[in-house]
Amino acid sequence: MSLTPGPRVLGALLVGLTCVSHQPVDGWAQTDAELRTAVDQLGDFEHTVRMESSRILRRADPAVVVPMLIEAQRSHPDSYVQFRAIVLMYGFDLPGRRTVFDEALESPNDRVRASAYEYFEQFPVRAVVPKLVAALETESSEFVRPYLVRALAANADTPDVQDRLIRDIERGEGYFRGAVIEALGDYGAAYAVDALIDIAAEEGPLRDDALLALGKIGDGRAAVSLAAVQAEADESLQPLVSAAACLLDIDAESQCRYVADVLGYGAQTTDGDSQELLRNAASGLAALAVAGNLDAIEVLFDIGVTAVDQARAPIAISIGTVAFRNPAIVRHALVERSTGALDSLSVPEKELMLLRDAFDLLDEDFAEERFYVLMRGDYWTSPEGSGGQSVAEAAIRILEF
Repeated sequence: MSLTPGPRVLGALLVGLTCVSHQPVDGWAQTDAELRTAVDQLGDFEHTVRMESSRILRRADPAVVVPMLIEAQRSHPDSYVQFRAIVLMYGFDLPGRRTVFDEALESPNDRVRASAYEYFEQFPVRAVVPKLVAALETESSEFVRPYLVRALAANADTPDVQDRLIRDIERGEGYFRGAVIEALGDYGAAYAVDALIDIAAEEGPLRDDALLALGKIGDGRAAVSLAAVQAEADESLQPLVSAAACLLDIDAESQCRYVADVLGYGAQTTDGDSQELLRNAASGLAALAVAGNLDAIEVLFDIGVTAVDQARAPIAISIGTVAFRNPAIVRHALVERSTGALDSLSVPEKELMLLRDAFDLLDEDFAEERFYVLMRGDYWTSPEGSGGQSVAEAAIRILEF
């Protein structure tokens, strides 16, 4: 397949694809002046301008654009440009990238620090752990702290760090504590099971977080507590209890089916009283999908694309959460939902539109960039005309990468 832009390519921008090796694509801005203008426009008020500037920079010669992005991240007068610059840096897997993110841990820009924490969650490095632990004492931003906690949970391979995270369950506002509990579950923190069992046993806003975390960790000690909660909890909490039971492989088939049935009911009703039940069912299925349950993400897509308007948003958010926590399973589901012969393949556009809604609602730029990198890699490594390549092309177009 030729990548030389012609009328066909430029008409649709061929979704603006760039190759894994980051070789520059003809037809996009190449001069220093054009690229510097694109950097400045990362902070433009208009979404379409910001989107196009990101596309230009993704497809530029790394030898030229990476130094510009590093400079912008460090010292651009627009703090939002600093943030977008470091997000785009993630897509350039080049020597020295870790050093840039290590330096960004000290940035006064909240968004830049959050991106650095996200990087070290994805790429654990023991050398940064002392910085992360120290930041627990100073990082008070409600926006940033959850990213720090996730980074530390991903790097928690020593007893002192594990003890520090357990203590943080009881520290600060409920939002902070919920982020700790979620991170402990996502990273299989068996060392936190006893503390989480105590939280799950009590009524309160953190009970649902603790239930799902216990299910994700998969420790059998949680089974007794789970049964007790299932016997006494009100109806709205039952989907989360069932999802946790499914994760623990306790009557998994019927428990998972119940969660899916609840979501299906809630997605087709306009009864406002069912919204909490719907949200909990969607969250439960998201937890299952993040853990690798392909049926769960299929159910979210099946129900989400036909859901009534007021049910669409919570389902979309759950799908987006899966895309950020386990992007590979979302990719697999999208490819499986492609239909037809290779010469007339139909890609799952409704599902991709649902995913775009999720990205808009969650507003997680760094996680979105990771998803783009995954799609870009799929496009260039999948067989010509295959479902993987077609889905990647459609995803980059519909998700506005």
